Amino acid sequence: MRAVHGNAEYRERRTKSMGKKLGVGLLIILVLLAAGVWTYWRLAARKAAKLSAPVIVTPREPVQPGATPSGKPSAGEPPVGKEASGEAPPFQPRTGETLEFAANVTKLNTTVADLKVLVGERRNLAGKNAWHLQAFAHTENPYRMVFELDDQFDSYSDAANLTSLQYEMHLSERGQKVDTVERMMSSSREPAPANAVAARVLPGTRDPIGMLMYLRGVDWAKTTELRSPVFDGHKLYDVRAVLAGKSQKVTVAAGKYVTTKIEIHVMDNGVEMKDAHFWLYLADGVERLPVLMEAVLPIATARVELTKVK
Repeated sequence: MRAVHGNAEYRERRTKSMGKKLGVGLLIILVLLAAGVWTYWRLAARKAAKLSAPVIVTPREPVQPGATPSGKPSAGEPPVGKEASGEAPPFQPRTGETLEFAANVTKLNTTVADLKVLVGERRNLAGKNAWHLQAFAHTENPYRMVFELDDQFDSYSDAANLTSLQYEMHLSERGQKVDTVERMMSSSREPAPANAVAARVLPGTRDPIGMLMYLRGVDWAKTTELRSPVFDGHKLYDVRAVLAGKSQKVTVAAGKYVTTKIEIHVMDNGVEMKDAHFWLYLADGVERLPVLMEAVLPIATARVELTKVK
C-alpha cells in the first residue's frame, strides 16, 4: 500500500543510494534509535529510496500492539506476556529532557557520530494532544570526510500511548537534502492532508522515536514481551521487544547504572530479519534512561552510549 499525496502537484522526490561502501554512515543511522531506525539502514542500501512516497507492507501475521506503558494491553488488544494492573503509568517523557549519545564502532576506538534525543513540549496536532520528540545525528571528524551526515527526525506522538501521529525526516547526507512530512492514518476513509503525505498504517503504529519512549514506559517487572507495529518513514514493520535480563550493570560515559536488558526483534512482512541483532539497556529508576544501545550487523558491531543527560 502506498502513501497518498494530499497535494496533486506534490512531486515525488528520490534520493540516491548511499551505497554499501558508506557502511559507517549507514551504521550511524541504524543505531540512532535502537528501537526502530535499523530499518532505514536496509532501505538506504537499495539503489533508490522513495522517501516522499513510502511503500507500506503489512506483516503476514496480525500485529499485536502489546502493552501500554503501564504494562497492560490496550483495550481490544490481546495480551502479550504477563498482564499488569491498571495502575497509572510510572513513566512519562519529561519536557525539556535532552539525551546525548556517542556512537562507536568496534575496533575504531573513537566516536563516529554524536546523537541527541530531545523531548519538546506537548502540542495539538489534528485535534490530538501530542508530544513533540526530536532526534539528531551528526558525524564527527574525521568520518565526515567519508560520510557527511546531519539528519533531523521529528515525531509527533500521542500523549496517551505514544502512537505516531506524524513523522518527519529532514535529511542532509553528502550534500543531498530531502525533507518529508508523513501523517499517520489507520483508516483509508480519512482524506490525505494538504501539507503532508498520508502514510496508511495499522492502528497502534509508532515511529522510531516514539517507540524508544514507549519502551521506556513499559513496566518490565510485569511484562516479559510485547509487540508493536513501527513505521520508519519507508515501511511498516512488526517489532517484538523481549525481556533479556534484569539487574545488568552497565558503565557508560554518563555514569554507572543498573539496567534492564531488552532484546529487539524485527519482522519484515512476517519474516524476522536475521542479519542484525539489537539490544537496549534501560536504567532502573523513575527516569528509565536508555543508557546503552548495541547493534550487531554484518558489517560491524556498534555501541551507542549515553554521555549526558539534561
